[in-house]
Amino acid sequence: MLWQSVVGKLWFTILLLVSVVLSILMVLLLRSLEQHNLTEAETQLQKHASMLATIYEEQGNDPDNREMIDRYGENFSSNIAIFEAGEKVWSSENYLPFRLPPEVFTEDTDLSRVLQEGAVVAKEADFRPRSASIDSEMETIMVVGVPLNNVDNGAVYMYQTLSIIEQTSNETRRIVYLSAGIAIILTTVFAFFLSSRMTAPLRKMRQAALEVAEGNFQTKVPILTHDEIGQLAIAFNRMRRELNRNIAALNQEKEQLARILSSMADGVMTFNRKGEVVVMNPPAERFFEDWRYEMELQESIAHQLPEEMNELFQKVVTQEREELIEIVVQGRSWAILMAPLYDQEDVRGTVAVIRDMTEERLHDKLRKDFIANVSHELRTPISLLQGYSEAIVDDVAGTEEDQKEIARIIYDESLRMGRLVNELLDLARMEAGHTELNKAEVNIQEFSERMIRKFYGYAAEDGLHLTTHLTGENPIVWIDPDRMEQVLTNLLHNAIRHTEQGGDVALNIRLKTDIIEIDVADTGSGIKEEDLPFVFERFYKGDKSRTRGRSGTGLGLAIAKNIVEAHQGELSVHSRMNKGTTFSIHLPRITVEADER
Repeated sequence: MLWQSVVGKLWFTILLLVSVVLSILMVLLLRSLEQHNLTEAETQLQKHASMLATIYEEQGNDPDNREMIDRYGENFSSNIAIFEAGEKVWSSENYLPFRLPPEVFTEDTDLSRVLQEGAVVAKEADFRPRSASIDSEMETIMVVGVPLNNVDNGAVYMYQTLSIIEQTSNETRRIVYLSAGIAIILTTVFAFFLSSRMTAPLRKMRQAALEVAEGNFQTKVPILTHDEIGQLAIAFNRMRRELNRNIAALNQEKEQLARILSSMADGVMTFNRKGEVVVMNPPAERFFEDWRYEMELQESIAHQLPEEMNELFQKVVTQEREELIEIVVQGRSWAILMAPLYDQEDVRGTVAVIRDMTEERLHDKLRKDFIANVSHELRTPISLLQGYSEAIVDDVAGTEEDQKEIARIIYDESLRMGRLVNELLDLARMEAGHTELNKAEVNIQEFSERMIRKFYGYAAEDGLHLTTHLTGENPIVWIDPDRMEQVLTNLLHNAIRHTEQGGDVALNIRLKTDIIEIDVADTGSGIKEEDLPFVFERFYKGDKSRTRGRSGTGLGLAIAKNIVEAHQGELSVHSRMNKGTTFSIHLPRITVEADER
């Protein structure tokens, strides 16, 4: 991991650069020092040889001179050979572990020039004899030759081994190597410290970037320097603040959009170019749940769209205009409006609005049915009035009794028309919110007993058992007695009409702390399950076979529901075929003071 980090790369680069530079400098320095030592040794040896030549020229080959020359060679650890007329006349060669034979000086091309040309010659070579084996010990020798001016073919040769020079060079090399090693160690420490110090802010910014990537936008990078890295830290902190602000704004807009979509009554869906669902709000999910249930699809293929929507999607994408279809799912009517979504000039998908049109279609049907029902209800009495009126005009009723019978029928039908019109007017006022309640404190127990007495004879005629039962305390309630009597009259009358002889009709009242529950239950034929949602609609009539020929106008339950809702209550029904029906009224217990507020 170190070699993959900036610290490792920077440290390795500095160390490699310093190592290469030190290696080049060390090689050049060692070579220069070796050459300098060799040149210095050659110069010194040449000076010594020139001095010996001068001494020999002045004093000659006497014993004292030889002794001085011999001590000179001993002091400088060198061997000395003196030639005259091309022949070796004297030598001091006891201070080296070897000595050079005379032919080395006379036969060597360079050394012989001293004797032949009188030149000063210096040479370093391995003067191993030809007869010597390769493994014989012989060192490199430096030989310096100086001519004798007053002697023909005379010369002084002075030679020594290079071991002394090599010792000096080795010592110099050791010092250079030690210095280079110390430099490498110091460079390593310095480079590592420098790279670590330079990359420390970068590591902190890396950690901060990871935290920002995880969603922690409060992370701040400390500014330790004012160089480029410090400016980078300042820029990072500024970027973090802007990113935090932008993310917060995006989240706010996203949350606002999600709340808008979730609170919409209509379903909203968006599709990408491939027809895949991108966004779907809860009403749209409910539509798809109903569709999957109807088509018996599994959750694993929940992304599948209805065939009608697929065709609509392809049409919208191809023609690039909005389209509208209406499909029926689970008995409910859904209108789907789909429009293209653009990415600049290209269509990148579509958006669909799904609206439940069941209520609108039901209202349209009820409106049409209302007109038909009103026409039907009015046609019968009008036809009777017209027919019997023509009978009177044409003097068909000859006797007084026939005329009275015709007049009675006309009177009954006019009363029936009057009740129908009054009920329609009452219902219209209630649905327009103009229901007037004249509330008063009523003893509900006495009220229920009066209702039972009102229908007792009517029930007795049909052989029914009519009862009432009250539970709870404090029977005083705050209601409009006339309106509630109208409600209970309608419910009790319907219960008696739809109960066969020997059946039971009960008015049960339960008084609770904050609510009043009133049930009108019978053991009659009941209501079909498919008819239950429509019993409170205008002109709804049950099966006439269950009313024993005494069918009403179909407006009583609609009026009763509006009266109960005007009391801030709720009217509901539960029924099972051939088991009976129960209409339940739930009224809040409101005091006089609360109602006045």
